[in-house]
Amino acid sequence: MIRYALACDHAHEFEGWFGSSDDYEAQTAADQIGCPTCGSTAVTKQIMAPMVAGTKRNSPDMTPAAREVMMQAMAQVRQHVEDNFDYVGEDFAAEARAIHAGASEQRGIYGEASPAEVRELAQEGVNIAPLPPAPVKKASLN
Repeated sequence: MIRYALACDHAHEFEGWFGSSDDYEAQTAADQIGCPTCGSTAVTKQIMAPMVAGTKRNSPDMTPAAREVMMQAMAQVRQHVEDNFDYVGEDFAAEARAIHAGASEQRGIYGEASPAEVRELAQEGVNIAPLPPAPVKKASLN
């Protein structure tokens, strides 16, 4: 596997893993690589330092306590949205466009959108953001 540092045309940085450099090229040519932040498929490789076996990482993995704090914060954000925004389901893209155009009441909404819809909304200048995933319940081993 090859790891590439990538960035979209909106300067969002992320990484991608590919079976080979040819896989990266083919997926890029087919617009199959999308920015996880905005959905843009205008993606380019960035300069990155190689990972050398045996070297120490610059930052340690997240501690369990820090991970728990992060998970609680994400759950609070999600709960706030669910409590205060209107759920529009699969009509999210259409309703977001209507609100953006002034054809629908200005309000907070949430729902589902495909990667293509997310990309189109971003290109149209509609401000959207992904909602943190629902917390995963810890399974009991007994």
